[in-house]
Amino acid sequence: MPIFTVRDGTALACHERGEGAPLVVLPGGPMRATAYLGDLGGLDAHRRLILLDLRGTGESAVPADPATYRCDRLVDDVEALRAHLALDRMDLLAHSAGGSLAMLYAARHPGRVGRLALITATPWALGMPATAGHRLAAARLRENEPWFPEAFPAFEAWLEGTGDFDPVFLPFFYGRWDDTARAHAAGEEAQVNEEACDLYGSTGAYDPPETRAALARFTAPVLVLAGELDGGPAPSLARRAADAFPAAGFAVQPGAGHYPWLDDREWFVRRVTDFLSGRG
Repeated sequence: MPIFTVRDGTALACHERGEGAPLVVLPGGPMRATAYLGDLGGLDAHRRLILLDLRGTGESAVPADPATYRCDRLVDDVEALRAHLALDRMDLLAHSAGGSLAMLYAARHPGRVGRLALITATPWALGMPATAGHRLAAARLRENEPWFPEAFPAFEAWLEGTGDFDPVFLPFFYGRWDDTARAHAAGEEAQVNEEACDLYGSTGAYDPPETRAALARFTAPVLVLAGELDGGPAPSLARRAADAFPAAGFAVQPGAGHYPWLDDREWFVRRVTDFLSGRG
């Protein structure tokens, strides 16, 4: 587990899995340790995954200044990782909230990105949040599931602000609510830095007009991959995010939720490797 120190003295950890050309991976959460990503459905059989534990998560140190948890401040940590790896350019994969961090990095360091894969990425950096309407529309697609009658009212109340977060609606985040999904969901509480999560998108983190203008000049290949059953982002929102890039491809993984590598490993790995190799 390589450790490197960034400019403000914070020691950051990255985990390496697999062999081959490096692929830098940014986690979501926001601010969730990279352990939840596992081997990304077997993607490590094709690329050497370099998974960055963002400051204050996983094996990375807690910074002296909590303000550095803000998404735009984390861009410097990603650039420090690139320099640590001695890569002129790096292929980058980002999941969920990590997608906004990847977008900000691409906007600030466009020449340092070879290919960019955005996996069920929340496009906050573009000023495009997932709405309660998006999430409820996706949830209604699951009405034939046995857990739906109990889960949907709690989910609706949480999204409307009249109820608290309830684990009963966790199945909406997965394409299949099986033992694999249950084990994955059970790890979240211990993996997320709640203080950092609250600060990640705090005031000043995003400047959507500036980011859109920068990404309109970003010419590297981009893959925006959405899950058919995901509500955050819904495929329609992810498609709009893809339009922010001049050279973006868009794909919807059938039957997938927010963690598509768990729902169909073979489909996910095939689509991502095709993109990274230039075949798709």
